[in-house]
Parts: sequence; C-alpha cells; structure tokens
Amino acid sequence: MPVEISELDEMQSTYKAAVDDWVAVIREEEALASVNHSIADVDAWEHVHDREEAARSKAKAAKRAYEDALRKNFFHF
Repeated sequence: MPVEISELDEMQSTYKAAVDDWVAVIREEEALASVNHSIADVDAWEHVHDREEAARSKAKAAKRAYEDALRKNFFHF
C-alpha cells in the first residue's frame, strides 16, 4: 500500500527541520570552539557537543524514516 503524499511531505519537512536544527547546533559548537581557554567555556563547549550528537541522531532517524517511506511508496517494500 503506497504512502500518502501528505505523509511523505510531512516526513520530508520533519527531516529538513531536524537537519536545520543540527546545523544550528553545529554552528553553536563551532563558535564555542573558538572562545577563551576557561573551564566555563570548555564546559559550555562539551554541553553543546552533547546537543550536537542528539541533533545528529534525530536527523538521521528522520532521514531513515523518510527513506523507508519512499522505498515503500516507490518499490513496495
């Protein structure tokens, strides 16, 4: 049974939003990698790195779901 176009649109939007969030956190991490060498700065950098890992996982999961739906829609598996 094919996936509805509206479902594909929603999955694509979810994936794109997750990638946008991931990119934003990467830019935040990049900015923190260029700050002074203080304990507080290192702590902030490590915290944002954890957020980057979480954002990456979310984007990869959204991509996987979207790709699976496309395969189901076009190849019926």
